[in-house]
Amino acid sequence: MTETPARPGAFDAFHPPQRELIDDCVHCGFCLPSCPTYDLWGEEMDSPRGRIYLMKEGLEGEPLTDNMVEHFDACLGCMACVTACPSGVQYGTLITETRAQVERHHERGRFERLMRTIIFTLFPYPKRLRAMRGPLALYQRTRLGRLLKRTGLMAKLPAGLQVMESLAPPINRAEKLPERIPARSAKRATVGMITGCVQSAFFPDVNAATARILAAEGCDVVVPPSQGCCGALSEHSGRETEAVNFARALLDSFEAAGVDHVVINSAGCGSTLKEYPRLLQDDPVYREKAERFSAKVRDIAELLVELGPVAERHPLPVKVAYHDACHLAHGQGIRSQPRELLRAIPGLELSEINRAELCCGSAGVYNLLQPEPARELGDRKAANVLDTGAQLLVTANPGCSMQIRTALERRDETMAMAHTVQVLDASIRGAGVESLLT
Repeated sequence: MTETPARPGAFDAFHPPQRELIDDCVHCGFCLPSCPTYDLWGEEMDSPRGRIYLMKEGLEGEPLTDNMVEHFDACLGCMACVTACPSGVQYGTLITETRAQVERHHERGRFERLMRTIIFTLFPYPKRLRAMRGPLALYQRTRLGRLLKRTGLMAKLPAGLQVMESLAPPINRAEKLPERIPARSAKRATVGMITGCVQSAFFPDVNAATARILAAEGCDVVVPPSQGCCGALSEHSGRETEAVNFARALLDSFEAAGVDHVVINSAGCGSTLKEYPRLLQDDPVYREKAERFSAKVRDIAELLVELGPVAERHPLPVKVAYHDACHLAHGQGIRSQPRELLRAIPGLELSEINRAELCCGSAGVYNLLQPEPARELGDRKAANVLDTGAQLLVTANPGCSMQIRTALERRDETMAMAHTVQVLDASIRGAGVESLLT
């Protein structure tokens, strides 16, 4: 990235929040009921239109104050406001551009810098996450966490580290995917598969189910072994240079794959993959690569609906609550496809969650950096999930499932959870509903 020019106000001249996008906001207020932080606090500056006003002030010469940054940091980036906005305001682009400015020009406190260093030294690196599986499995088997809580030592840790410990999913046996999985029926497409960071390390069964479904539906599946992080966590947190470097490396790993589509089963990652042309707009070498690549990207539910079913669906008599991951529903506009796939399974009853548009509080690493509002949002979501009376919660993002599971545990409640593809996989294989509920 080139050196940024001097700035007259809060922002420098390198991709500040765009004035023409800011001016699209007519301050009508339709976004307010859909905004999680406005719903929590009722504060104008913690609403989308309030934050847009602060962006405008920054463009007009106001300095980047600590108070201004607090309001930007409090945003989950869930983009529910984008869905609600009748004027088509591109708030997602605006908050992304603003966060990159904040990261360049705002000096954070020592502990906050340390917490962000821990997060971004670990989570965007699949190999580092996989190296944690063994120690984490031992920690869970020995129930050391219960001892730490009983003795009060856990409560002495910083809030973000307590949340990180509570979110850790149960560690089960990991199934390594081969580099190529052939179609099990007449070939219809060749699909490249993004395995992800948290997904590959802590939810490898979701990737295995994705590959099996694609093969059952007539796809050759290509899994480039050199792939790494897509840059989603970095991009959503304003770490623009880091995100660009991750994006370039991922494009290189898929360059020679020769695939018709690139499939992703994690909502936050999929949203970023489709934004690669904007992320790499200043790179003359990778800009065209990004456009070609992003045109091929499909969420797994999106692709399966496009292809249409081939494999037989066996009955699954179960009541399911479907949770819309924000970056799937609001970021990519994918709402009907997962529901269509689930409703096509014989015996499955689909229940909707009250106030489904409100984020669960996960939002990438938001629950680690803003633990208090994330906890309150998680508790609200858990209560609404329980109200459905469902036996199984289905969602399409690893962060959502960890966040809601932890919120349920705080209520001394449990509920079986699965990714959309795991439900489809159980139906196609005839594995029975017990495989999802145990």
